[in-house]
Amino acid sequence: MRRSNRSISWRAVLRGGEAGSASLEFITAGMILLVPLVYLVLALSALQGGALAVEGAARQAARVYVQAPDEVTATERAHRAVAFALEDYGLDPGDAVVQIECGGGRGHCLTRRGLVTVTVRIGITLPLVPDLLAVNQSASVPMTAASSQLVSRFGGFE
Repeated sequence: MRRSNRSISWRAVLRGGEAGSASLEFITAGMILLVPLVYLVLALSALQGGALAVEGAARQAARVYVQAPDEVTATERAHRAVAFALEDYGLDPGDAVVQIECGGGRGHCLTRRGLVTVTVRIGITLPLVPDLLAVNQSASVPMTAASSQLVSRFGGFE
């Protein structure tokens, strides 16, 4: 029995004409989808780290503030706690804005059972954004965290 040339030519066309293009298409489509996905993971991890840093800095600053003997020492310790917490996450403490508010107003921060609220604000820059023409400042996400603590009823200097 004799085979027709037509069936052999179709097999040759199917085998030889598309050889290797599936792997090329997979690599191309994979790179197009993988690069944005990797950047998204990097950006979200930077934002999550920034949120944890700001929240931890505010909480620790409020804790050390209410345990200080006077307001000058309390403010100094709170700023030091914020700097330590932000440096722990690789952020520059000089970029942070620390605001300390007291329930009874300024000058009455460390009264017994007084409420102290520490607010920390910082801008988290997105990864891989160049410093060219200050683009990285517009590509930053502001993070804010606040924490409140009560001065002990056994503490305070008034």
